Amino acid sequence: MTTTMRAMQLDAPGMPLRMVERPLPGPGPGEVRIAITACGVCRTDLHVADGDIHGGLPIVPGHEIVGRIEAVGTGVSGFSVGDRVGVPWLGHTCGHCPFCLSERENLCDQPLFTGFTRDGGFATHCIADARYCFAMPDAFDDVHAAPLLCAGLIGYRAYRIAGDAPVLGLYGFGAAAHILAQLAIWQGRKVFAFTREGDRTGQDFARRLGCHWAGASSDIPPEPMDAAIIFAPVGALVPQALKAVKKGGRVVCAGIHMSDIPAFPYADLWEERSIVSVANLTRSDGTEFLDLAARVPVRTHVTSMPLAQANDALDRLRAGEVEGALVLVP
Repeated sequence: MTTTMRAMQLDAPGMPLRMVERPLPGPGPGEVRIAITACGVCRTDLHVADGDIHGGLPIVPGHEIVGRIEAVGTGVSGFSVGDRVGVPWLGHTCGHCPFCLSERENLCDQPLFTGFTRDGGFATHCIADARYCFAMPDAFDDVHAAPLLCAGLIGYRAYRIAGDAPVLGLYGFGAAAHILAQLAIWQGRKVFAFTREGDRTGQDFARRLGCHWAGASSDIPPEPMDAAIIFAPVGALVPQALKAVKKGGRVVCAGIHMSDIPAFPYADLWEERSIVSVANLTRSDGTEFLDLAARVPVRTHVTSMPLAQANDALDRLRAGEVEGALVLVP
């Protein structure tokens, strides 16, 4: 049995990740060690690597992890060696702060986040708190399951907060939007997809998935929307989306980081329109979404790359050259 693991490690913001070899860690109480088979590359990983958000360094990014449990710590229940599991962004909560006690663990005062404040999945192995792992539905193989664990889960929380919107706009048609569009269309909603200017390929992709309309982010949609979710980290999209939603409409900012929102007239917010942000996820979000994704079934569009090409994957994401999602395979 191997005694070492490999990982792509971030040592400083803005620096390329570097391949390191470490001793293979053992799981502590309540933890499992996972042999990773796939890890999605998320825009949040890009924000971590570029220093847009700050956690402890060095760190191994990656929080869309799929793999098999190969060691179990004391006190773990519900999982055994050999089980296939997924590890999401939310890696641990304190369980006793006011938010945890009021079923809002996504806002925990003392959380740990996979690939940000604890080592993540750009590696051959990882350690995870067993309570924050998900059993993965058999409907998905490892590579196609990986994007569900953040693009899907955080996206689903944004989708729920958007409310029962018969006409829904998705700004930034990447990994999360291409998953949620399938769910929304399956539920009978009309979906409008907004891409960066000139992105005809992205617009064609959205139409192939069944979106009713696709255009540039600056375009006026064919009819007012009930809600809009913004996945692109561009603050200027907020006032644009406000203008495009109906009275009482909601604009949901789904990213962990966004450029500054420019000033806009109060009239664009009036008539009970609202702006709300989404933070992290709860385990109940995950359980509910994974069940729904298997029933639709959601078909993630992925491009897989070797673990050693993690920097190339981040570059492609940074340049907007990804249709669907990227997944690293050790």
